[in-house]
Amino acid sequence: MKRVFAALFSIAFMAFFMAGCSGLRLIENDVTAFHTWSAAPPGPGTPYRFERLPSQQAVGVRQDYVEELARAALARVGMQLDPAAPRYSVQVRLSTQVIEHFPYNGFGYDGFGFGAPGVFLGAGNRGGAFGLSVPMGFSETYYRRELTLLVRDLTSNQVVFETRATNDDVQNETAAVLSAMMDAALRGFPQPPSGPRRINVEIPR
Repeated sequence: MKRVFAALFSIAFMAFFMAGCSGLRLIENDVTAFHTWSAAPPGPGTPYRFERLPSQQAVGVRQDYVEELARAALARVGMQLDPAAPRYSVQVRLSTQVIEHFPYNGFGYDGFGFGAPGVFLGAGNRGGAFGLSVPMGFSETYYRRELTLLVRDLTSNQVVFETRATNDDVQNETAAVLSAMMDAALRGFPQPPSGPRRINVEIPR
C-alpha cells in the first residue's frame, strides 16, 4: 500500500512540475455575445473605424493602448481598420476593479484559520495565565476585468454585434492578458453561438 501511495504521489508531483514548467498560463474568460447583422455578416477585409465615448476621450493614452490591442484581435478575425472609408464603427471599453479579498471571508476558522480573537484564562500546577488572542492573516489582491466590444452598422446606426468578456486574476493588467481577453471575446466572430461560454486562452508565462 505504501508503494501505491508513493507511486501516486510521484505521478501527481511530476504532473504538477510539468504543468509549472510548461511555460504557458491559462486565462479564463466568461464570454457572452450577441449579433443581429442586418445583412450578410462582414467578410475578410471589412473596413471599420473606432468610436469613442466622451469619457474615453479624456483618457486618450490608455484608450489608444486598448484600441491597439483590439485592432490586432480584429485583424485576426478578418476586420481591417480604415477610418477613411469604414463600413462599421467599433467601440471597445475596458474596466478594471482592484479587490481585496480575505480568505474564507472572515475571521477564525471561517476566516484566516488561526482562531478567532478573544480572551483566554488558564490554570495549572504552576499558576494561572491570562492573555488575548488575535488572529493573524493577510488579504489577497486580485483584479476583476470586464471588456465590452460593440460593432455598429454605420448605414443604419444600429449595434449589430456585442460581446462581453470578464476575467478575474491575481496578476495585474498586462498586454498579454488583455490580448487573450480580446481573442476570447471575438471567438466565433461574426456569428458566435448564443449564451454564456467559458473560453480559456493560453498565453506565455
